[in-house]
Amino acid sequence: QVQLVESGGGLVQAGGSLRLSCAASGRTFSTLHMGWFRQAPGKEREFVAAITWSGVTLYVADFVKGRFIISNAKNTVYLQMNSLKPEDTAVYYCAGTPTYGSWPYWGQGTQVTVSS
Repeated sequence: QVQLVESGGGLVQAGGSLRLSCAASGRTFSTLHMGWFRQAPGKEREFVAAITWSGVTLYVADFVKGRFIISNAKNTVYLQMNSLKPEDTAVYYCAGTPTYGSWPYWGQGTQVTVSS
């Protein structure tokens, strides 16, 4: 089993920054690829970014490219969010997988709210 716990969400003004963290436990972190997703009210879940267990960025969505950076260290994956916009408001979830393309492990989510 894998447990993922997100933290770092909150309320920020447009143009500000937040860093989300996701701590993994229960399985050797080095065997998991990790990703960040988000879901705004009334909208479908969006794939934001992904990184290999070795720290290679696999994917960054166009709508956050140049503003968000995914990284990892030890058993934690991070999402550095800069130049935040009101449309970035969503619940952000981290996810893990041993095989890129499906995501069997999920955290509980952390709310990010960007005010205009």
